[in-house]
Amino acid sequence: MNLTRVMVYFPAFAKGYIRNPLGLFMSLIFPVILILVFGAVFSNAGTSQVPLTVENLDHNSPASVSFLSALNATGEVSVSMVSSDVENLSTYLADHDLSAGLVIPAGFAADLANRTPVHLLVFTNPSSASEAGIVMGAIQGVANGENLRLAGGSEVVTTVELNVGSQVYRYIDYLVPGLIGFSVLVSPMFSMVNVSSTWKRDKLFRQLSLTPLSRSEWLAATFLWYVLLAFVSTALLLGVGRVLFGAHVTLTLLTLPFLVVGPILFVSIGLLAGSVSSTPESAAVVGNIITFPMMFLSGTFFPVSLFPSWLMAIAHVLPLFYIIDGLNAAMVFDNTSGALVDLLIVVVLAIVFAVVATRAFSWREK
Repeated sequence: MNLTRVMVYFPAFAKGYIRNPLGLFMSLIFPVILILVFGAVFSNAGTSQVPLTVENLDHNSPASVSFLSALNATGEVSVSMVSSDVENLSTYLADHDLSAGLVIPAGFAADLANRTPVHLLVFTNPSSASEAGIVMGAIQGVANGENLRLAGGSEVVTTVELNVGSQVYRYIDYLVPGLIGFSVLVSPMFSMVNVSSTWKRDKLFRQLSLTPLSRSEWLAATFLWYVLLAFVSTALLLGVGRVLFGAHVTLTLLTLPFLVVGPILFVSIGLLAGSVSSTPESAAVVGNIITFPMMFLSGTFFPVSLFPSWLMAIAHVLPLFYIIDGLNAAMVFDNTSGALVDLLIVVVLAIVFAVVATRAFSWREK
């Protein structure tokens, strides 16, 4: 292999790619659009409080005020008061487009003092099941604490809810590595399927075979371009994720091998799909069949841990899963051993597919 010829051909291949608006859009612009859309939609997931409208019919007695203070302190709901003159809180909530309400009954303090059962009226909207669950959980939790206090007991076992891997984990923290994996997959796959099939049909490979450039040099320049593209895309996604949405992700040294081996793996798969297909149309079909399941089942947009068990088993067969899982381990959870295991799997897959693809790839159409 002559590295000089590789570096001479590299800018020519890069210019051809840049002049293709679709390729440039899919590799750099589309992932940024996705992170803007998903980041904006889920930016407050798990952090926002559910508004809870409260009507206190016990005339702000110390017991009722204490109960509401404890409820507000849960961090799950945001208590706002309405006048006790509201005749029907249910109607009031509907008229003001509010999803949750609570009525503290008259005699609340006296009933607590006399150990008389107290019935709290809670209004929730069936169309907002998640908010209803949060409201009911918060109110029931405070009520259980009050029952425990009145019974003279003390809490022995308490639970503290933390996020998996990090107390500051949010959806955007998973989304950034997922979309980096997405860009590592999409750009090489779609481009190489198209290049390997159309260039073969148009006899461009045959013309290249008449030049001093060898197959290995052409592949080296191609690998180099998509690795560079992966680094550029990663920089864009990291910048958008951290600056606009405060993503807690870090570009560690262990991230870099995935940005090198990943493009090599998917260039090889794309080259193989295009080489074994008889026409560009059939190559596109094969490429889509390979690519789309990996897009949605490898943890790109949602953690694989949320999948049912049978779907998780399928995800573990897909090469992109190990890239995204490794990026999460390296960038979010600082899990060196987990990232190294994923990297080893990706390296093995890249070697296998690179060998198979180069053997199937030919300068001349058979």
